[in-house]
Amino acid sequence: MRGFFRHISLVCAHTLLLSACMEYGPHAEEAFERSQRGVFILAEGNFTWENASLAFYDPAARKVDEEVFLRANGMKLGDVAQSMTIHRGRGYVVVNNSGVVYVIDPATFRVEGFIQGVVSPRYIHFPNDTTAYITDLYDPRITVVDPRNNSIRGRIGMNGHKSTEQMAQWGDEVFVNCWSYDDKILVVDAARDRLVDSIRVGWQPSSLAIDRRGKLWTATDGRADEPPALYRIDAATRRIEQTFLFPATAHPAELALNGTRDTLYYIDRSVWRMPVTAKSLPEEPFLPYAGTLYYGLAVDPLTGEVYVADAIDYQQHGAVYRFTARGEAVDTLRVGIIPGAFCFKNPTTH
Repeated sequence: MRGFFRHISLVCAHTLLLSACMEYGPHAEEAFERSQRGVFILAEGNFTWENASLAFYDPAARKVDEEVFLRANGMKLGDVAQSMTIHRGRGYVVVNNSGVVYVIDPATFRVEGFIQGVVSPRYIHFPNDTTAYITDLYDPRITVVDPRNNSIRGRIGMNGHKSTEQMAQWGDEVFVNCWSYDDKILVVDAARDRLVDSIRVGWQPSSLAIDRRGKLWTATDGRADEPPALYRIDAATRRIEQTFLFPATAHPAELALNGTRDTLYYIDRSVWRMPVTAKSLPEEPFLPYAGTLYYGLAVDPLTGEVYVADAIDYQQHGAVYRFTARGEAVDTLRVGIIPGAFCFKNPTTH
């Protein structure tokens, strides 16, 4: 599982120290203005090495700016960059092992604030414009944040479930997968910030996506007496509609949907795709395995282009491959160590 890491203290432990860290950090600050649409690429870096990084790729120019967080702010991103989300013109960069969520300007890459007080943050989701949820690897609660001032306003207990991961929303309900030694999809009522139900699936659901018809998808790791599987669940009724079983040696993960949310992609050694109405798993891969370590996956919501991260050997700088929706190679980028997550910036909608 990507980014299974413990918590360490934030270098700048108090809000008042943030500007001081930025002004007097060991690195010079560089001015950016990238207002065009593009793709943020997060590289986790090695656990405890504090070499996570953030890159920005301009697909029109085929140009990648590496280490934009470091260069814009004069300080390192931290230890294990897990995920990023853009909401209402702000970028939220979740740095797992540093226990912080940075709030940045997506055009200048400058830090505008941060959220602390979380143990081991994984993902951030916005049920509405006045609420953000942050899942956690080592805290058995979801942290509730007011994004207007980045302050924590509460926690949602998970009724004994030790960790939470990705989130997907249908109506007022937010679905959350429990990956670490668990077999549940939790259901949170976002109107009341309360856990209201759970759905039992296979062992260790590793990722989550919801399609245009309100069907929730998750892939599970499986274990000795249970094969890995892909589940399709009706979000309205919380009923499992179909279970797609894999061979015991399979490792389905990194679920991603296209912009119209009618086609599902996933990694299982190769990259595969299938219509969300499919009755069986695909027989031929979309991108066949070619000796690469496919580690992260995303689909451009506007163009349908597919981005695949290659961790190579987890030590050297990784690669990102860009393909058309037909699987034709477009570009290859070199980015930071262990690239694993993507965030698309579209100025017309953010």
